[in-house]
Amino acid sequence: MSAVREATPRTQVICDAVAALRQPAVDLLRQLVAEPSLLGDEASAQALMARHFAGLGLRVDEFEIDEEKIRDHPGYSPSIVPYAGRRNVVGVHQPQGPVRGRSLILNGHIDVVPVGAQRLWTRPPFAPWIEGDRLYGRGAGDMKAGIVAYCMAFEALRRMGLEPAAPVYLQSVIEEECTGNGALSCLVQGYQGDAALIPEPIPGIMTGQMGVMWVGIEVLGLPVHAAVAQTGVAAIEFAQYLCAKLKEIEAQWNLPANRHPHYADHDHPINFNIGKMSGGEWASSVATQCRADVRIGFYPGMKPAAVRALIEAALKAAYEAHPRKDSVRYEVQYAGFQAEGMLVDMNQPMIDALKACHREVAGSEVPLIASTATTDARFFQLYGGIPATCYGPQSGNTHGIDEWVSIDSMMQVTQVLALFMARWCGVNQR
Repeated sequence: MSAVREATPRTQVICDAVAALRQPAVDLLRQLVAEPSLLGDEASAQALMARHFAGLGLRVDEFEIDEEKIRDHPGYSPSIVPYAGRRNVVGVHQPQGPVRGRSLILNGHIDVVPVGAQRLWTRPPFAPWIEGDRLYGRGAGDMKAGIVAYCMAFEALRRMGLEPAAPVYLQSVIEEECTGNGALSCLVQGYQGDAALIPEPIPGIMTGQMGVMWVGIEVLGLPVHAAVAQTGVAAIEFAQYLCAKLKEIEAQWNLPANRHPHYADHDHPINFNIGKMSGGEWASSVATQCRADVRIGFYPGMKPAAVRALIEAALKAAYEAHPRKDSVRYEVQYAGFQAEGMLVDMNQPMIDALKACHREVAGSEVPLIASTATTDARFFQLYGGIPATCYGPQSGNTHGIDEWVSIDSMMQVTQVLALFMARWCGVNQR
């Protein structure tokens, strides 16, 4: 290593170094989107990330989630599928020169949500395609473009002959879309930093995020022949009845008088989404059983235990009020998200530095966005004492059909991340 570089490179020099990586960035994003990293099937995408991290000169740490280590953690969410063979991948940078800056975690999730009805897609969802400024494919925006952005930000400094003058951890984690246990495991594994930044597809700085809970409702009804359906109790209809009662809570929480102040100006901050409903056995038989899977959104400051108690009380009251309650049974189950909401402290050095970097690169003030979703940022801030937020590229149709990300936006985010890394961590000449 040569002497310490005394000043951060000029913004334009860093932006030019990132711009030169546009084609490699698009190529990497294409490769990642082509890996169908659905829940439980993340291995090939993570192998790609391990190779890429190694190519960046990083030490690669791969580890499975040890559920016994996290089961009693307050941030744990009940798992859905086993963890054997499913790994987090972390690229570890330790400065070869003097350590004089602040450490940084750059986190991203490799998992993607199901594609839905594939026949609705313009092209196969894992065969990425480009039209104009947009790259399409499942996971393009949420959030493989963000992973590409932090990789290329690190590579840009490297090609400039620089290294961050503090530890940097590039994390590619699993299960952000259903539990967050991948990011939690990184925290429990001992990865700490002076700041954590997640380039989720939030085109601005995230100022807060909702709590999210997954609730499963299992119903057993009274089956009879469809010819005398009125004498039975259909499990499907009873499940719909219970879900309708939950939607009344959603309506109450969305009333302006009941909104969290942080979401006072949002049109519809709370969403109770009936994401799945399955049941019944035969068109000519009243359904014996049904399961509804509901995603509950709730405000920062509300504790998951309190939300569970409220939901269970509402379901019990609905059950007791039903005239055929003696002929039907239900059970509440919890698997997946039990995620607490949070607010980001906007008066901290990390946020000030990120704002300044965006301003210099984009030539405008960064938007401030209160998210109605959840992200892995909660683990760093709530349980690790690490300042954390999200800042990422412009995307569209996330969790929908023909998901896309703006390539120009991805490259601008990369420029901001590279500048932020250089300033936050400091730089040494390699």
